Amino acid sequence: MALALAILLFLTIVLVVFSFGAAAYAPSSVLGSRLRALGWQRTQPKERPAFKDRLEQALDPLSRALPLTPSDVSRTRKWLIQAGYREPRHLTIYVGSRMLLTLVAMVVALAIQGSFDPLLVIGVGAFGFFIPRFVLKRMIRDRQRRITLALPDALDLTVICVEVGLALDQALMRVGEDLQHAHPDLSDEFHLVNLEMRAGKPRAEALRNLVDRTGVDDVRSLVATLIQTDRFGTSVSQALRIHSDSLRTERRQRAEEQAAKTTIKMIVPLVVFVLPSIIFVTLGPAIIELFRILMPQGAR
Repeated sequence: MALALAILLFLTIVLVVFSFGAAAYAPSSVLGSRLRALGWQRTQPKERPAFKDRLEQALDPLSRALPLTPSDVSRTRKWLIQAGYREPRHLTIYVGSRMLLTLVAMVVALAIQGSFDPLLVIGVGAFGFFIPRFVLKRMIRDRQRRITLALPDALDLTVICVEVGLALDQALMRVGEDLQHAHPDLSDEFHLVNLEMRAGKPRAEALRNLVDRTGVDDVRSLVATLIQTDRFGTSVSQALRIHSDSLRTERRQRAEEQAAKTTIKMIVPLVVFVLPSIIFVTLGPAIIELFRILMPQGAR
């Protein structure tokens, strides 16, 4: 009898606890809403901002300290877009990083020197001021090189898509999807061109914007070919095929030009590093033997 009462009491307690928990945590429960209103449920902690947002907040006062004219702002934004940074906050990060590196370079120069030398401090500060610009220019060149290398493959895929019956807009969208992993830079540019044409921009204007965003000469010639083909109503696939062949010929000519320049470029390292070693290896033993023969006679 005692065991049965204990089991019954245990089941009753479990049932009461389960019912209270279900009533409290149910989304449509009146009891749960009242408990949450009274502050029984803890508020969720606020998520910390991302590192990029914190960096932007830290560099925003420094970026405002450097006054920029509208022409400088447009030129800097064009450079950032050509490097692949299209968001407005990237301009703040770029300008703020220039000011921050300038201050850091000046402080480091003062700490190392120990005394105040205006020319040295100004020179080191100017060096820190131009480092982000040098890095940005290098990133632009690397991205343009990647787009240049990816363009022939994209043209071949575009020719195939156009020849099977797709329109030029659909062909660019399909090529952008296929090149997403192999050539992400050119894939993003084709995606933006397709978005602009979907938004209602004329095809010629969207293609000209592609030239402005990349700054690649091969893309400029391709866009000129497409605009001319669209204007005169000629065959797009034939024009793309001819342009692809000419582009591959230009790539081969560039490779041959670079190979021809290597002979001239190798002269300086050969003269500075290789030629002295060869002289020491070939003439060194003869000079040592000559000294061994002549030194005893000179001592006599």
